[in-house]
Amino acid sequence: MATTQSNSKPFGRTILFGTLTAAFYTGFFAYGDTIAAHFAQGSFWAAGPIATVFAVSYLHGEFASNLWSVLGISAIRKDTRKTVEATKRPAQRPVLNA
Repeated sequence: MATTQSNSKPFGRTILFGTLTAAFYTGFFAYGDTIAAHFAQGSFWAAGPIATVFAVSYLHGEFASNLWSVLGISAIRKDTRKTVEATKRPAQRPVLNA
């Protein structure tokens, strides 16, 4: 069964992830000293900065991707077969330097 892409723009997802990203940044800037103190305790808290980076990266990436889709900006897709044939080089033969 083939899936079809809809041409609807993800306004809701853009607003959702934009709000979550802004809330995440606001929370970390407002309570930065407290959060840093917890992360400095060690043990399982040491994974906090890594988890934070992944969370910020995911939220901001989803927001940016949806924003580009809403604005109608997308990547140009080229036919890969033409570029592979154009850049095909002749096979090299091994040379013995004796």
